[in-house]
Amino acid sequence: MNKILFLLVFLGFTLSGATLAANDDRVRQANLPQTSASELTQLASDSDWEVRHAVAMNRKTPTQTLHKLASDPNQDVRIAVCTNLSTTQKTLAVLAKDKSEQVRSVVARFEYVSAEVLDSMANDTSAEIRMEVARNWNTGRKTLEKLSKDEFEEVSQMALISISKLDQEKE
Repeated sequence: MNKILFLLVFLGFTLSGATLAANDDRVRQANLPQTSASELTQLASDSDWEVRHAVAMNRKTPTQTLHKLASDPNQDVRIAVCTNLSTTQKTLAVLAKDKSEQVRSVVARFEYVSAEVLDSMANDTSAEIRMEVARNWNTGRKTLEKLSKDEFEEVSQMALISISKLDQEKE
């Protein structure tokens, strides 16, 4: 009886180890810059969030695949999409409306997000997000003027500071 139990436990560990090794191989493949677009698209549907996360971080991932990953159930995958330099403004606009405040915060702080996306985020329900929009160097003057009238003093003050910086750049 003990031998059977030992054998079952040993087989369980061996099989779980084989599964972990297979996951590691898929994560490694998703991280490689030479992985083909079609392979990355296939890996983007993997059941393991770590594989999808690696795909979302890979700058060779096709923009359509990144757009699909922008609605991934895992927040870390969506955050990785936010910071991928291949992510389009259209996808960032989707992520700017994400249910997660953390995802929206990453979009608002991203140095390559467009003024149009930032303008849409100026109406966010979170004062923290509006603060990040006011801080972002890509935020347009009209958006900053709107934020300078924000109900939260910290947001309005940050917007005024950013407007002042814009004025100094013109001089």
